[in-house]
Amino acid sequence: MDDPIRHPLAYARFLRGWSQTDLVTRLHRAAAMRPEGLRSGIDKAAVSRWENGRKTPGIESQLLLADAFDVPVCDLERYPWPHWLPGRDDPAPLGAAYTVHALRDAQRAVMDRERRTFLTYSALALAGLASQWATLEPGRLTTALGGRRVDDELVDWLEETSTQLTTLPTEQRQHTIKLMDAHLATVTDLLEGARYSEATGRRLHLLAASLSSTCGWYRFDQGQHYAAGKLWNAALTNAHTARDRDQGAGVLSDFAYQSIWLGQPGSAVEPLSQALRHTKHPTARSLLYLRRARAHAALGAAADCHRDLAAAETALLTHTADPAPAWCRWMSTADLAVDSGQCLLDLGRTDEARARIDEGLTLLPKARDKTRGVFRTYEARSLLQAREVEQALIVSTESLDLATRIGADRCITLVRELAPAFEPYQQVDGAWARLRAVRNSP
Repeated sequence: MDDPIRHPLAYARFLRGWSQTDLVTRLHRAAAMRPEGLRSGIDKAAVSRWENGRKTPGIESQLLLADAFDVPVCDLERYPWPHWLPGRDDPAPLGAAYTVHALRDAQRAVMDRERRTFLTYSALALAGLASQWATLEPGRLTTALGGRRVDDELVDWLEETSTQLTTLPTEQRQHTIKLMDAHLATVTDLLEGARYSEATGRRLHLLAASLSSTCGWYRFDQGQHYAAGKLWNAALTNAHTARDRDQGAGVLSDFAYQSIWLGQPGSAVEPLSQALRHTKHPTARSLLYLRRARAHAALGAAADCHRDLAAAETALLTHTADPAPAWCRWMSTADLAVDSGQCLLDLGRTDEARARIDEGLTLLPKARDKTRGVFRTYEARSLLQAREVEQALIVSTESLDLATRIGADRCITLVRELAPAFEPYQQVDGAWARLRAVRNSP
């Protein structure tokens, strides 16, 4: 199996078939061709540091890279490093003309899952999608030409099957993702080639949006962020075409959560703000406020974080006769408590954070094992910050065992990323064996 390409610079080289040495040669040539006759000091080690994210090239080096890749200087002004490099991916725009295109693009991304693991949409791209969703009026659905007409009985069956697949317990869903992929492919085929009424078309687009969102979450849990983003783009496009504001808000929330998870909380704020302006159900608003609070906490904006946490709690306690949208129906006081605790951890309020995380874990239903694995890692982090190292190690290994059992690579990665924080405590009685198990987990 090929190693994943984890940085845009490595991908730009891959597109041209260049090694790091080839790139260095071209950079020296680009420097020599400059009017001022620069001599480039860039070597293979420097390129390696750029591709590993250990160092960012200075502006002069970026200009040489732009020359080597034939990228216009205006792209450097428009996009920050490394997003101006060749191969940068933009989401499909919203609109009925792009729904099938976005779905097919997502299917290709799933097939290409071993490469471009670094790619996610930039803050500019996400803000643009959120703005389109908020302001672009969707056109009326038109009847597709092609094969036989889709009847209500077939759509009923497709919807029922989708519900059965997406509501399975976490441990079972890891074995059914291929069925969900096939189900989404069937819906895409019908959208592209069948005949259907406007009402039926709306149901098919909503089903495509729901399935794309679910399949995107599976890829996100497996660390396949490129494929997840493509699937969520398809979900947003289809939800927009079907005129479902709540579903679209949920997809924007997924994008935002991914940005926070990948350490890019600044990219999450605007999509969540747009979703909040156009979503009415209190449960949906509670989740959106909670995720925006997570972004604010990661950015160190304490006042904004606390304001959103208060709003999330108020919204969750607001009674309404209308059922919550499917994408946030699981939202509960357990989620509010644990994510509030994570916010408090980011803001340095360890004792309060531990109390909230403990509260949430107590309330969480057993069926939500994946969420429990993530929450337990938050608990381990809070214990470690309180210097309760033995208990933190126990919780970390329990989280690792749970994540391995349910096939949640994202949770395993979370434990691995926490493991180095135990290094100063290697001499704690009985700690070393468990620490090594966490750090060297497969």
